[in-house]
Amino acid sequence: MPNKARRWVIAALTEIAKIMPFPLLGVDSDNGSEFINHHLLHWCQQRQITFTRSRPGNSNDGAHVEQKNWAVVRTVVGYHRYDTTAELVLLRKIWVLQSQLTNYFLAQQKLISKVRDGAKVTKRYDVPATPHRRADRHPVVTAEDKAIMTDTYDELNPAAIQRQVQALTAELLTLTTSKTAARTKPRVGAASPPGSAPESGRLDTRPVRRAAS
Repeated sequence: MPNKARRWVIAALTEIAKIMPFPLLGVDSDNGSEFINHHLLHWCQQRQITFTRSRPGNSNDGAHVEQKNWAVVRTVVGYHRYDTTAELVLLRKIWVLQSQLTNYFLAQQKLISKVRDGAKVTKRYDVPATPHRRADRHPVVTAEDKAIMTDTYDELNPAAIQRQVQALTAELLTLTTSKTAARTKPRVGAASPPGSAPESGRLDTRPVRRAAS
C-alpha cells in the first residue's frame, strides 16, 4: 500500500477477499489506527465478517502472521524502508510471484497437538502439504475455484518464478540503496585545530582551562 490511509486498507482487504478461494469469515488485526476505526468496522459489518483485534502488548496473539512476516516478507525483501512509487511498483510484482511460490510449491506442516510432561514438550504435526493442496481438499472450496487453482498450478514454473523474484529483489535493493546514498549528507570536513576560528567565522571565546602544575 502507498500508506496507511483508509482507502488503501479497504482496497487491499477487498482485493484479498476477492482472490481467496474460500469465504472470508473474520479479520483479526493489531491495534494500529489503520485498522481500529469505524471505516473498517463498517466494511466488516456490511459483509457479515467478524472483526477482532489482538490484545495490546501481546504480539503472540498474531503468532501465525508474525511468523509469516519473517518467513516470507523479511527473507525476501529485508528490512529496508520502501517509501517511493517506484519501490511500490516493484514490491507489487514481487508479492504476486512470491505468493505463487508460497501457495503452490512450499509445503507446510500444521501443529496437531502439544503435550507437556514436566519440562518435556511433545509436538505432533500433520503431513506436509502446500496451501494449494489443503484448499483443494477443503469441502468449503467450490469446484470452480478448485479448477482455477489446478489450471494455475499447471501453468507455473517454480524455477522461472524464483529467477524473476531474484531479479526484482536485486533491482529493488539497488533502487533503495541509491536512494539512501543520495540522502546522506556529505561531511563538512575535519575538526579545526584548537584556537583556530571555526568555519562559520565566529571565534571561540570560551576560557581555556590549563592543567595545574
